[in-house]
Amino acid sequence: MTAPDFATARRPGSLNRKPTSPRTLFASAMTVLSIFFTLLALIPLVAVLAYVLANGLSRLDVAAFTQLPPAPGLGGGGFGNALLGTLLTVAIAAVISIPFGVVAAIYLSEFGRDTRLADWVNFFTNVLSGVPSIVIGAFAYAVVVLTTGTFSAVAGGVALAILMLPTIVRTAAEALESVPNDFRQASIGLGATRLQTTLKIVFPAAVPAILTGIMLAIARAAGETAPVLFTASFSQYWNTTIWQPTATLSRLVFSFATAPYPGQQELAWTASLVLVALVLVTSILARLVTQRRHK
Repeated sequence: MTAPDFATARRPGSLNRKPTSPRTLFASAMTVLSIFFTLLALIPLVAVLAYVLANGLSRLDVAAFTQLPPAPGLGGGGFGNALLGTLLTVAIAAVISIPFGVVAAIYLSEFGRDTRLADWVNFFTNVLSGVPSIVIGAFAYAVVVLTTGTFSAVAGGVALAILMLPTIVRTAAEALESVPNDFRQASIGLGATRLQTTLKIVFPAAVPAILTGIMLAIARAAGETAPVLFTASFSQYWNTTIWQPTATLSRLVFSFATAPYPGQQELAWTASLVLVALVLVTSILARLVTQRRHK
């Protein structure tokens, strides 16, 4: 055998295999199969987005964002109050859940790590993340609506805050734990206390990842329907106070999509498109923050 033949021959133990070997054929088949099932899994998402886009563009105009919902049987109108109601209830939920979630995450990752209390908090956080949203809505109805005597944006915000809390706690705790221990040791070595190290060194370094978790929690809360059915209810009018029934986009879609009037059905599809766009924009912002963090 000549020198070139030795160079091109497959050596024993080499990772290079013939294209027709059984292992190569099996690996190629599995790769094709994986790509096929990945594309198959994307079909429902693409179909939903395409259907919502095709049906929602017909009423996407300025009036849809500035006018009130029409009376049953009438055309025109919009969902301006529902859009503001969604932003209002989500804002109330964020004000309630973000401080509690971030403080709990700081305790779990910096002060209570490996303690029995931290184990119990993690356990109940995982349980809470699996509780159906309709159960949380019923709980908020019993605690807030029956206590105050009225459906309101505050009641809806409390229900959504409970839904957001597990996501914020878990993502914030993971973000804090991902900060290298060298930062903590260097800060303590320079004479800083544990609290000063956490607030001035560890927490600022974890802020981008914490913001990502908060945005994902907000995106989930904005599209929830069951909790607002029990708590915020619905209204045909603009909100003048947070202590009155409040329309939201998800509730409007729920009510108008099954209405027997074409005008309300068209408005429901447009509201669905706007709601999907809000969730999509929030998710994209969260991804941009994550990419910027890793640069």
